Amino acid sequence: MAGLSYLIPRFVRHILPDSAARFLLKRGWIIRPGLETRAPLEAAQRYEDSLAEMGRTIHGGRILILGYGGKFTLGCELLRRGASHVILAEKEAFFDHRSNLALLPEFEGYLKEENGRVIPNPQVLTLLHGDIRRFAATGEVQPVDYVFSNSVYEHLGDVEGITAALARLSNSEAIHLHFVDLRDHFFKYPFEMLCYSQEVWQRWLNPTSNHNRCRLHDYRRVFQQYFQRVEVIVLERDLPAFYLARPRIRPEFLTGDDEIDSVTLIKIIASLKK
Repeated sequence: MAGLSYLIPRFVRHILPDSAARFLLKRGWIIRPGLETRAPLEAAQRYEDSLAEMGRTIHGGRILILGYGGKFTLGCELLRRGASHVILAEKEAFFDHRSNLALLPEFEGYLKEENGRVIPNPQVLTLLHGDIRRFAATGEVQPVDYVFSNSVYEHLGDVEGITAALARLSNSEAIHLHFVDLRDHFFKYPFEMLCYSQEVWQRWLNPTSNHNRCRLHDYRRVFQQYFQRVEVIVLERDLPAFYLARPRIRPEFLTGDDEIDSVTLIKIIASLKK
């Protein structure tokens, strides 16, 4: 049982202001950034490799990155690898100006400096800040060929609504690739968050970044509502940690299949056509 070694840090994270969390995230202190921020070249390669397995390529494609984390690196890298346009989407506008400035010598065709800040070239790189559901409803965004995300879906407050919005923003041939980390992001205790009621989790423990605690079957069900073809691939599971936590895990998070319930990382592939 994790006890206070889990509860105290979780409560601190729950009350930590967003500005402080973002400060720590930008520097990689305590809070670990996602792959797009931490290793954008690796993220780009992973997307390309996944598409290659399906006989697809990003060349000439319009790509939407859901949750880009304030750095333009991944967008620029995908453009360099052949994408025609990249949309970097984030609910709120926050930037890592120092890191983006460092990109200028390498990606000057995609970025420019203006008053000490880096501005994307709108012909190839678009920033989309705000509620993605609103953009989907207004029709102001041209449909995309690909939607990518990494360690974003587990933080969404409205998984169904945002999935529906992303489907509307996709053209009929679009491919979605989403890597979802099902672990408690206090990584020492990957299943501990599943041991608390919804009331306790929301009131005392849920971090300001939000952790929705959805499981593999939840994501499959939601994607199958909006896409004709859905494949959920298990990338990692942690049976030893699951067996330690299982006696305390609440029944709503258990399917009865340990192979499914112990999954920690999945890849979702979805398309509007079969």
